[in-house]
Amino acid sequence: MRTLLKIMGLTAALATASVAQSAEPAAKPTIVLVHGAFADASGWNGVVAKLSQDGYPVVAAANPLRALKSDAESLSALIRSIGGSVVLVGHSYGGEVITEAAKGQGNVVALVYVAGFLPDAGESALSLSGKFPGSTLAHTLAPVVLQDGDEDFYIQPAKFHAQFAADAPAATAALMAATQRPVTGRALSDMATAPTWKQLPSYVIYGTADRNIPAEAERFMADRAKARKTVAVEGGSHALMVSHPGEIVALIEEAASAR
Repeated sequence: MRTLLKIMGLTAALATASVAQSAEPAAKPTIVLVHGAFADASGWNGVVAKLSQDGYPVVAAANPLRALKSDAESLSALIRSIGGSVVLVGHSYGGEVITEAAKGQGNVVALVYVAGFLPDAGESALSLSGKFPGSTLAHTLAPVVLQDGDEDFYIQPAKFHAQFAADAPAATAALMAATQRPVTGRALSDMATAPTWKQLPSYVIYGTADRNIPAEAERFMADRAKARKTVAVEGGSHALMVSHPGEIVALIEEAASAR
């Protein structure tokens, strides 16, 4: 009889533990933030701070900005090293990179585009930014010729504020101009091969006053992708992650919780 009671007690304890375990909230996905051209990972600082405060694991990845294929392979390796689900967030050219890198990655659950490109196969950053009128980027660029004949492109510091981050404080834009990362001409012209937004839930946020990627191009890409949610920030510049981190965090967290 005592043995039976012990067994019954152990079974009850196991059942209680099982119920308690199942009641624990599911682990939050890791948010991987990918910067684009003329920026670096520090541009996400405001977004990282808020996401971390809200309990999300966050990685602000370093995007090499050398070529679409190799940039995507670098991000894919990072994704594979992360246990659990991942939400990829790409800014500008970083949108192309997350689109390519998500291919074959079973733990990627959503894509979030921050003033970013959602390319279809055969499209590039250059072709998409020129699809509609409005971009003034070409007139602000300063090329640096590389040994292999390609070029690195920077935005001229004196033109950076108005072109890239018009709604950010001038002092902040000056720091961004000084620390910007150049992108190669090859990266901007490389054509996408894997439009993973056709399979994965996608979310889009862009500024109506973006001078790098015209707002009309952003609307076109979001509509084509049947984005689950599209947010247009009135008067927002290309540097939304700096000037409007709150709106970006809200969209990321919506994407993360909609699984």
